[in-house]
Amino acid sequence: MSSKLFSKTKLGNLELKNAIAMAPMTRCRAINNIPNDLMATYYAQRAGAGLIITEGTSPSPNGLGYARIPGLFSQAQVEGWKKVTSAVHANKGIIFAQLMHTGRIGHPNNLPEGAELVAPSAIVAKGQMWTDKGGMQDHPAPREMSKADLEKAKQEFVHASENAIKAGFDGVELHAANGYLLEQFLNPGSNQRTDEYGGSFENRCRFVIEVAKSVAEKIGKEKIGIRLSPYGAFNDVGPFPETEEEYSYLATKLNEIGLVYIHLVDHSSMGAPKVEPGTVKKIRENFKNTLILSGGYDRKRAESDLDSKAGDIIAFGKPFLANPDLVARLEKDIALASPDMSTFYSADEKGYTDYPMLEVAMAAK
Repeated sequence: MSSKLFSKTKLGNLELKNAIAMAPMTRCRAINNIPNDLMATYYAQRAGAGLIITEGTSPSPNGLGYARIPGLFSQAQVEGWKKVTSAVHANKGIIFAQLMHTGRIGHPNNLPEGAELVAPSAIVAKGQMWTDKGGMQDHPAPREMSKADLEKAKQEFVHASENAIKAGFDGVELHAANGYLLEQFLNPGSNQRTDEYGGSFENRCRFVIEVAKSVAEKIGKEKIGIRLSPYGAFNDVGPFPETEEEYSYLATKLNEIGLVYIHLVDHSSMGAPKVEPGTVKKIRENFKNTLILSGGYDRKRAESDLDSKAGDIIAFGKPFLANPDLVARLEKDIALASPDMSTFYSADEKGYTDYPMLEVAMAAK
């Protein structure tokens, strides 16, 4: 019996060459926040994946919280991303842009002139972040977003989605996970608003739903997915008593909009609480389109979850870093190379595009 992992699968009206996705991973190679030739090489090397989801890409100058992350709000960025999508499509790959507004997770040293940290509430995130100008720095206090700010941010997501299509992407993924702006609205620890965007879990979901609906109306529901991380503990958010109820409700609303996929990430392999099976079951029941699962997968577990219909596509993250042709290695059951963590967020090709393809690695042995 052929493995579902390596068989063609459908994602909306797209046909993927396998059921393996390359998960979004911040790599910090976008000098001046503009995608470049080096990034085009990196993604093209990994086009064996059925679906590539790019690193987090900001829809707004305010969302460029990390050093050297790309955006999708300027013409220069659109032109830069065209190099990437062209290179991936030349290798018969399919690629979605992940839209990530960092919200309160950032530092003025990393933001362009005139940009500022904004968030649902003026609550400082614990922890520090790297800045090229001053090394590690504490997270500063963000400014609480006004209603006008919310409308502006929503339109920035819409505009970035349009830019993504102009740049040749096959679709976009809204990043509502990992403690960034959209999840900051979902989580009561970071959202303590008293208006219709805070308080009850239905209110906390409101902004995410509005963004998803607005983007779907502009570029088409078949071109939009969303990433969620219930029970995640990254960037000073964490589980709360209504987690299952909130994400069950959110899945129902996203299903009504008709998003092409939910990308559900489980960070328990990195020390976060495990995503409760009941929550996954509720999301699966309430959302009828594709469910992508990610978080610490190997081939055996991936095939098991596809066979049991727990998910439809399995996303791999870190294994893709040191194994550009990961799909071939998994299919042939060849031991995987390990990535060099010291190069994850540096600025050049070392630990980025210099990992050897399988044939080269075997020849070297």
